[in-house]
Amino acid sequence: VSEYEVEQEGVTVKGSSHFNPDPDAETLYKAMKGIGTNEQAIIDVLTKRSNMQRQQIAKSFKAQFGKDLTETLKSELSGKFERLIVALMYPPCRYEAKELHDAMKGLGTKEGVIIEILASRTKNQLREIMKAYEEDYGSNLEEDIQADTSGYLERILVCLLQGSRDDVSGFVDPGLALQDAQDLYAAGEKINGTDEMKFITILCTRSATHLMRVFEEYEKIANKSIEDSIKSETHGSLEEAMVTVGKSWGLEFVHHYRTGTRDGTLIRNIVSRSEIDLNLIKSQFQKIYGKTLSSMIMADTSSDYKNALLNLVGSDS
Repeated sequence: VSEYEVEQEGVTVKGSSHFNPDPDAETLYKAMKGIGTNEQAIIDVLTKRSNMQRQQIAKSFKAQFGKDLTETLKSELSGKFERLIVALMYPPCRYEAKELHDAMKGLGTKEGVIIEILASRTKNQLREIMKAYEEDYGSNLEEDIQADTSGYLERILVCLLQGSRDDVSGFVDPGLALQDAQDLYAAGEKINGTDEMKFITILCTRSATHLMRVFEEYEKIANKSIEDSIKSETHGSLEEAMVTVGKSWGLEFVHHYRTGTRDGTLIRNIVSRSEIDLNLIKSQFQKIYGKTLSSMIMADTSSDYKNALLNLVGSDS
């Protein structure tokens, strides 16, 4: 099975096969013209088009009506629904750059957002995000992360930013996986405290498929999960970073969903994974919770926001 076929299998938003941006732009203009807004028309167009197609619709909208589509949407919509629809309009790397910038601006840093994004993007995606970040905000992403964090957490984030976990081959060396599991066990059982650097090195430089094998071996040795070990030895942001980094690609979303619906996490992951591997995440979600992602969205969200999310998530079959 080729990497392309695996990627296509995971995609929930494939775009329109007979695409013409001009009628779509006109539909959106009519939906927002005059008193009141036709939210359903906006959902029908934007959740059924790929990101590349949305960019073409925005160009057509500007050419036909002399207005910026994203700004028009912002002025007509509100709340979580606005946040979701506006997120759909950003090119992927610019959206991730914006989320990272927002996580670090103002008082307090939202470490969870930074960890989640950096732990689940490939080397090429990270390169594009860093470039977009510099272009849009005039500063260096790595330097900003170093300025906003410290200690082991800073080391984890800078390590993740290098994209060393990227491995599209899916090959796992069983001998190395066993050695890593033994090293993690020894690092966690140290009499004078946990050897955090050993954890960081393995979690931040091994691929997700390799780590899954490591964690299986670890459970056999330690008679407990790696997550339980991390939680008993660390706390706060460091714990969150290690647990999140230990998840497979995309599964950091499932991890964050446990503590109740965090709309920022929900929007960010559904928007950014819908054209990558959201079907695979849905499958894993169902394994962990025994219910579908769609059913949880239906229970936890409402109205136009719910309808747009369900369109992006796609069917459960």
